[in-house]
Amino acid sequence: MKVALIDSGLGLLSTAGWLRHLSPDLDLLLILDPEGAPWGPKSTVFITERLVTAARAAVEQGAEAIVVPCNTATVTAIDALRQEFEPDVPVIGTVPAVKPAAAGGTGIAVWATVRTTASDYQTRLINDFANGKPVVRIACPGLAEAIDHGDLAAVSQAIADAGERTPLHCDAVVLGCTHYPLVAPEILRRLPAGTTLYDSAEAVARQTLRRMDRPTGPDGPAGGVEVVLSGRRGNFPASAHAYPVGRALAAATRVSREDLMPEATRLPMSASPFPWPSSSA
Repeated sequence: MKVALIDSGLGLLSTAGWLRHLSPDLDLLLILDPEGAPWGPKSTVFITERLVTAARAAVEQGAEAIVVPCNTATVTAIDALRQEFEPDVPVIGTVPAVKPAAAGGTGIAVWATVRTTASDYQTRLINDFANGKPVVRIACPGLAEAIDHGDLAAVSQAIADAGERTPLHCDAVVLGCTHYPLVAPEILRRLPAGTTLYDSAEAVARQTLRRMDRPTGPDGPAGGVEVVLSGRRGNFPASAHAYPVGRALAAATRVSREDLMPEATRLPMSASPFPWPSSSA
């Protein structure tokens, strides 16, 4: 069985890694759009056209589910995808983990791209799931782009800026962009001890397997990993190798839990969607 994941850049790595970890024999089709990236500043029409075009090509190549591991693309174009492909092909979007953060924290900060931060979608999500707890929106300009480029100095600078703008009372920080889990240890280093990060990549992967009626399990041979770059078959960008999960996927090996959640950010498997606590919590 084949699953297609579509994003403009490396934001798909974490969700792809969780799918590979939970069901290693799945074939993964990873569709990136370096020629159109970043999608964040682009128009709704542009993002929708790129996403729908990529999804059509994926289905032609045998994809049996389409995952959009990108908050911006989900906000912008998930309805168009579902209208075209469901119910024959499940379409799974990505929702920032506001609900579990509200259950576990007293004050919440949502780190996201500028576009997602300003979206009506995020406003509705907070109104529906924050359970009345105070929520601060933290736009992180340049962070996703720096992660895409593997520019760790720029990553550190963008995280430091966002950390300084995050109020001390926010003990729960939602990673509202799928790029951000790739640098979770650096984010935690910039936040007060006791802060917990919340991400939805594992939950999205598990929802994908449920929609496909596919159990999790480590048995069986490892499936293939194909990469498409703006409509052409290719290899992972060199910047993907800056992150453990990127290196594992590029090698088409199994993805370990350590690749996904470094020891300093790990909680027991029972935590879902998984929160990441600071090591001193």
